[in-house]
Amino acid sequence: MKNIKKNLFGYVAVFMALTMIVTTGLAFIHQNTTAEAEAVTLTENATIVTSPFTAAVQKVHGSVVGVNNYTMQMTSNSYPYGGGSFGFGFGFPFGFSSPYGNPYNDKEAESKEVLQGSGSGVVVAKGYVLTNYHVIEDASRLEVAVNENTYPAQLMGTDEAKDLAVLYVEGLEIEPVVLGDSDVLQIGDWAICIGNPLGFTGTTTVGVISALNREVSGNATDAYGKRTTNVMIQTDAAINAGNSGGGMFNVAGELIGIPSLKYSSSSYSGASIEGIGMAIPVNVAKPLIQDVLDGKGNVQSTPAQQSIVSGNKPRIGVTVSNLNTSHYFVTQGLIPTGAYIAEVEEGAPADVAGIEAGDIVVEIDGNIITNTTQMTGYLQSKQAGDVVQMKVYRVDGGLQNVQGSDLPDGEYLDFEVTLALLDDIQQ
Repeated sequence: MKNIKKNLFGYVAVFMALTMIVTTGLAFIHQNTTAEAEAVTLTENATIVTSPFTAAVQKVHGSVVGVNNYTMQMTSNSYPYGGGSFGFGFGFPFGFSSPYGNPYNDKEAESKEVLQGSGSGVVVAKGYVLTNYHVIEDASRLEVAVNENTYPAQLMGTDEAKDLAVLYVEGLEIEPVVLGDSDVLQIGDWAICIGNPLGFTGTTTVGVISALNREVSGNATDAYGKRTTNVMIQTDAAINAGNSGGGMFNVAGELIGIPSLKYSSSSYSGASIEGIGMAIPVNVAKPLIQDVLDGKGNVQSTPAQQSIVSGNKPRIGVTVSNLNTSHYFVTQGLIPTGAYIAEVEEGAPADVAGIEAGDIVVEIDGNIITNTTQMTGYLQSKQAGDVVQMKVYRVDGGLQNVQGSDLPDGEYLDFEVTLALLDDIQQ
């Protein structure tokens, strides 16, 4: 009996000791929790830290708008997915490769206006929006989108070779951006890109100027059919479909470039590519902007061709032929289309002016020449003594001397040629 009481008292003592330990621990935890809570309340007056880009973004963010390109396309109930593209103004057509046929052959097909693509633009003067040419290409109607609102836009000027276009929106009350100087940029400078990738309006990305004076060949050709090469700014700031025509800014909020394209991973080469985007330097866009503001904007079109006039007419003393349209240089746009000079008569007006065999005549008196018929037709409309302005494309060493697929550098040259009556020489 005594042992039982002794054990009982022992258990009670152990229980009381454990109770005291738990109570002390809870009090300690409560004390620490209270201290932590008090410490948290001290952060109410913490310093707000901003990035070096915040002020610049706030300054120009509202000046970057959306640009919608609408085109007319054939659609029908049988082929509901005919038409449409996405991204840079070129994209992925839905339909027209349907295994069920072509909607153009469908009697129920009708022409409807569809949203061909969406890009971005930057307000550069009151009511005037700068964007890429490929964003507005082939549009039947254009819109500028600001937040949830859209406004009709008028195309005022284009430069397809430089991939630039300027729109006008009447009553657009948005503060224009300040145009910077892209000639003073240095590798490593900050680059802030703002646009509407994948429909996410006003998206801001930041990177650096990765390289300057990158020569990039595009899909566009110049007025004479030669594929253009533009000098561009390379950046690692994220550029995606829909960014085209938006703005690249410096940390002062000045427009320094127009994002135009990005390089993507290739399923053919297996290369993984990230962080290589290209922008058109703003200084390249300034002449077009100024022309539009001065009322000299031009929406490019092909001049009317001159008719052929028969009779005894003056000549310039050359033998010409059409270029082989299936030749690699032609199909790849490495040389312009035009009238090829196969031979120049010694002492003839063309020879005196400096035109050489191997030259390609691309323009006469502002009229674009794409074949021999156009060239002879125009010259036969002239009289002896008339002076014509001729533009030719010439490769180093002469096109007739090129061997293989390595094409030397070339350039456009201007000549003044005085027509004269000559013997019967093909021209």
